Amino acid sequence: MIQSAWAYVGLLLVCAGVFPFLEKRMAWRIFTVLPPIVLTYLAVTALSVGGFWQADADMTAARKQILDWLLPALMFLLLVNCDMKAILALGPRILLGFACATLSILLAFLAVFALLRGWLPSDSWQVLSSVSGGWIGGTANMVAVSQAVGIRPESMANALLTDAICYAVWVLVLFASVPLQMRFNQRNRSVVMVDLLAPAASGDGGPRQLDAGLILLWLGLGLIVGNAAHAMAAALPSSPVLSTGSWTMLLATGLGLAASFTPLRRLAGSMAVSNALLAVVVAALASGADFSGMSQAPLYILCGFLVLGIHAVLMLFAARLFKFDLALCGIASLANIGGVASAPLLAATYAPALAPIGVLLAMLGYLLGTGGGLLLARIFQMMGV
Repeated sequence: MIQSAWAYVGLLLVCAGVFPFLEKRMAWRIFTVLPPIVLTYLAVTALSVGGFWQADADMTAARKQILDWLLPALMFLLLVNCDMKAILALGPRILLGFACATLSILLAFLAVFALLRGWLPSDSWQVLSSVSGGWIGGTANMVAVSQAVGIRPESMANALLTDAICYAVWVLVLFASVPLQMRFNQRNRSVVMVDLLAPAASGDGGPRQLDAGLILLWLGLGLIVGNAAHAMAAALPSSPVLSTGSWTMLLATGLGLAASFTPLRRLAGSMAVSNALLAVVVAALASGADFSGMSQAPLYILCGFLVLGIHAVLMLFAARLFKFDLALCGIASLANIGGVASAPLLAATYAPALAPIGVLLAMLGYLLGTGGGLLLARIFQMMGV
């Protein structure tokens, strides 16, 4: 049994790193269903249940420090690379498509919660609002929302599994629909997105090489900004709508967006460091969990598929109304639900020139994900939980 807080943190770092390491080097089929971040959560949960450490005062304090200080640093680093000028240069039609995708996801979550809340556990509003943050932005937004709404560690596993399984199926559906684009566009009389490309969507040509100096620079800067977000949040009024934790995440997001207008955006490494911090944060969350809440996972997965079904119907309606082509519908959807890792791949499948649009829309999702999830959490509370 581990009795040192440093050994506990060291084991969390190993667990956070081993699955991304294996994914890059091993073509294991499990990674197509469960991404490394979910495997990290399940592995650390299993170690916790197996008694590899005891939650004494030192380890509890270490876990709290990781969550309190790394999460706002993570949100800042995630947004530093957000190119708002390029996003705004995409054109109103492309941004309208993204807005329709985001709004349809929010409406779908509201509809599913209203339909099934009689069968859902009392903390389902926390789980579903956390998943919604991830399905507008990414896993980092999901974690940020979950911490802001005070989700129980064991319930976080339900959110992560719902996200992973439903996302894997949705990606397959979107890629399988690519051959249907010509028929869809002709029947819908769509405006083809590739004809609307703006020069600003060409992507960032800055340096990509990463070294130890850049890693330490970004880590230190993220921690400093995270501390500043904590300090500013403590000075702002707290309420049931916006707690101090919610203010901290929103301020860290805003500071990251502000930094994206500075030369920091062209400096390599922030995304790599943010991905590493995300894995550590998820491992810390899992270290206080157990499997007692996992019996509700099938119900939440059903909710996830219902949300995707409603989202698809609403996007088809929007495509009919605004003459969106199938490429814009698919890229906007995956930019929300999948993020920067998968949206550019789908975009490039439609046309290589569309890949930068997938990146930019996914970055816009990172910007909106935390706020969207917190908004939905508040609406759930108003509906009665």
